[in-house]
Amino acid sequence: MSDRPIIALTLGDPSGIGPEVVAKALAHPDVLASCHPLIIGNTQLLNKTIKDLGLAFEITPVSSAAEASQNAVSILDPGNLNAEDIVPGRISAAAGKACVEWILQAGEMALSGQVQAIATAPIHKEAASLAGYKDIGHMELLQSLTGAKEVATMLTAGNLRVVHLTTHRSLARAVEYVKKDNILAKLELTHTSFKGWGFPTPRIAVAALNPHGGDGGLLGREEIDEIAPAVEEARRQGMEVTGPIPADSVFPQAIAGRYDAVLVLYHDQGHIPIKVKDFEGSISINLGFPFVRTSVDHGTAFDIAGKGIADETGMKQAILAAAFIASTGHLPE
Repeated sequence: MSDRPIIALTLGDPSGIGPEVVAKALAHPDVLASCHPLIIGNTQLLNKTIKDLGLAFEITPVSSAAEASQNAVSILDPGNLNAEDIVPGRISAAAGKACVEWILQAGEMALSGQVQAIATAPIHKEAASLAGYKDIGHMELLQSLTGAKEVATMLTAGNLRVVHLTTHRSLARAVEYVKKDNILAKLELTHTSFKGWGFPTPRIAVAALNPHGGDGGLLGREEIDEIAPAVEEARRQGMEVTGPIPADSVFPQAIAGRYDAVLVLYHDQGHIPIKVKDFEGSISINLGFPFVRTSVDHGTAFDIAGKGIADETGMKQAILAAAFIASTGHLPE
């Protein structure tokens, strides 16, 4: 029995690049040295992908997570997909249904302690919707499964870590969510999560919403009415929080090492600096779940699916991060 953690890997939407980036990531020796990968997905599809890519490893079918520790790479196939129905780059309800079921199965295994972490390949929200699911994102699906009250998406690229107040909301709806109580709840979650990862006093910055931080209310009052009061309350509770800081200043400061994390207020405010810093290698880590879940920070890339040209760096980093957190309880540097 190895002391390497068992990491459940979901293949993502089978019509996208998920199977390819998972297969390519598993061809890296350092990935296999870090964990026992247990793929949740379709055996026929993955074997075909491995063959088409000319990769030199095999996957072992298993019926339980316990068997994964005996193999280099294992796969648990719930039998919920006919691989012959999958056309690369084509949205389908069958693909959406299968990938959501793989995610939920991985989540159940993590909840019960059968696996020590989850690393996920990308899914297609339209395909999940076609399959009849209301929750069409990883975080929403796993939040429903676990009943977690407060969750957040954190993107990382080296030492730049951004926690999102909101993600999949229109910009108009995201602005409506910029309220003191919502900000404070995310600050509490971020503080608690980083303490759990070994940061004795997490240093958290809060990005401003408006240009120039609102210019004293001339360009918007959210900083005055909502963000600053949340920061002040967090400080009263003993958290080391700074802000609001204009968004064009806070990220260089974080990269320079002044902060451990930046709380951003909407999707693109966090995604743009992360992807500029490291487009291929950035990953996502969820806060608030009772288990570790990491993911690539890119989509299904239907335009290049099945062509063998997808970059696996993000998937590799997601697996390595999941294994590192599961093994050490700390975030990777």
